[in-house]
Amino acid sequence: AGKTTIMKTILGISSFTGDIRLNDQKITVDSHDALKDVGALIEYPGLYPYLTGREQLHLFTRGADRQAKVDKVIEEMHLTAYADAKAKHYSLGMKQKLGIALALVNQPSLVILDEPMNGLDPKATRELRELILQKKAEGTSFLISSHILSELQKVADDVVIINHGHLVTNNTMDAVLARNESYLLLRTDQNDRVAQLLAQKGYQAAVEEGSVKIARNSIQNMTVLLRAVLDQNIAINDIHEQQDDLENSLLGIIE
Repeated sequence: AGKTTIMKTILGISSFTGDIRLNDQKITVDSHDALKDVGALIEYPGLYPYLTGREQLHLFTRGADRQAKVDKVIEEMHLTAYADAKAKHYSLGMKQKLGIALALVNQPSLVILDEPMNGLDPKATRELRELILQKKAEGTSFLISSHILSELQKVADDVVIINHGHLVTNNTMDAVLARNESYLLLRTDQNDRVAQLLAQKGYQAAVEEGSVKIARNSIQNMTVLLRAVLDQNIAINDIHEQQDDLENSLLGIIE
């Protein structure tokens, strides 16, 4: 789609045509002045294998209070247990966490992360999500690309969808999710019969994964629907609503 290429271009490490500006400052491949307050992790972190995590953070930290900045990001990224081990011994997830720490260590106002959840286990993914939300609340902006849409749905305010190099959507997360359909799921002792009965009465109903899935917008009155089922002496074992997620929204927009 071109996500990584765009991120590299914003960072001035890929040649480009056109005009890119950050806070009204122009970015070029020869001038990175506009990027002094930007942190980034693109694709995979480039680490020195014979330096420890702590040493690499010190190497890239700028300005005053370098020690305090390093100590803070080690704590925030939960790196303490292996911060003083050489990077050549790190697992993929450990390297990824250190790469994110390098993007955050100088406390930038904009952080660009390309597939930041790559290699992270569920616990580390949750910790990163919580840290992103904390930093966002403190005023840091994030530009994130990820194929893990469920995680983006939990943190992103705005969504940009690119397909084959073309901008498809640039909107708020709420607006994108508003395109989703919601469904009522009925689990009964006669699902096939219920689906046929409701379809005859004009409902959009079908059996999927052990439940009768009914489009919520085809239901005018919930009591009438349930009565139609119960009057046939059919037992309803479970009932709940289901909302489509970001993945379904994205696929629907692209299609």
